[in-house]
This record gives sequence, C-alpha cells and structure tokens, in this order.
Amino acid sequence: MSSVYSFVAILAAYLIGSLSFAVIVSRAMGLADPRTFGSGNPGATNVLRSGSKKAAVLTLLLDAAKGWLPVVAVASLGAPYGLGTGTVALVGLAAFLGHLYPVFFGFKGGKGVATAAGVLLALQPWLGAATLLTWILIAGFFRYSSLASIVAAVFAPLFYLLGDGRVWTAEPATSLAISAMTLLLLWRHRENIRRLVQGTESRIGSKGR
Repeated sequence: MSSVYSFVAILAAYLIGSLSFAVIVSRAMGLADPRTFGSGNPGATNVLRSGSKKAAVLTLLLDAAKGWLPVVAVASLGAPYGLGTGTVALVGLAAFLGHLYPVFFGFKGGKGVATAAGVLLALQPWLGAATLLTWILIAGFFRYSSLASIVAAVFAPLFYLLGDGRVWTAEPATSLAISAMTLLLLWRHRENIRRLVQGTESRIGSKGR
C-alpha cells in the first residue's frame, strides 16, 4: 500500500504545482495575462512588469507555497503510510515539475524559481535560506533576476552537500531531486543565459524581457 500512497502524494503534488498563480492572480486582479507581455513567462518577475507590485508579491508567495506545502505535508504526515525521504524528495520534484509543465495550462508554465525555493525551504529550512540569500545578493548587486536565479540554482546542490554532517544529513534521493531542479532551472533559463552573454537581458523592474 505504501507505493499507492506514494503515487497519490506525488500526483497531488504535481497537481498543486500545476496551479499557475501568475495567471490566476492576474485574472483575479483584472490584469493582463502575463503570458501575453514582457518575457511571456508566467512568474512573479513578469507579473511585476504589469505595474502591480501587489500582484507580483502575491504570485511569488503562492508559487513558493505550492512547492513548500506538499513537501511539509508528506514529511510531517507520511510516516504512518510508509512515506519516507525518497517520497518526500519526489513530491518536491513533482510540485516543481507541475509549475514548469502545468496540466491545467496546456503544460506551458514558468521557470520555477519561486516554487523551487519553496521546495528547498521545506526540505531543509537552512538550505532554503542560504539559497534565497544567494539570490538576493546577486539580484541586489547586478539587478538581473535571471542571473540571480541561475547562480542560486547552481549553488543549491553544493550547499546541500556542504551541509552534510554539519547542519543536516544529506539523503541521496534529496540530493538527486535538488540536482534535477538545478538542471531544469538552467534549461528553462537558456534564453536568459544567451541574452546575458549578449548583454541584452533586461534588469529587474524593466518593461522588457
């Protein structure tokens, strides 16, 4: 039965991750669909380009929450159902994949930065905090959201391994899930990487891409 519970938990996490809050919040607040302007990415950074900071902050928090909630729920309540660290890691990855490829929105989702942050905070709060601090420092200094996301994504699995035996005990399944999210984040930012190299990437708060 534990395999059935594991499947249900992973599926539920994917469905929760498939809630594209950039689109939902924009519709609820009477704003333009974020997929129709700027970078076309349904995420908080692009919602900010609509001119509504409130909508952007709400999108950011909800996107992070949908990564955080399934992981915390399974980690806290899953033991009696035979759900261990492997399922917890897969649940986090499933929520992240739901954001990238949402079943409710034609499998066309965002880049997953906020959702990945929520997953990391749920897996290990100090890991999430260190990764978020990395994002804040890079974004504050260079003013590129994409660059901050790329750097934070690369450092996340490194932080996890460095913390092993010091702050937490690294689990192979968790390490693989974090590494998979890093690779997917880099893939989703491939156009941003190209624009950064070319010097055409838009800075935080701009109306461009």
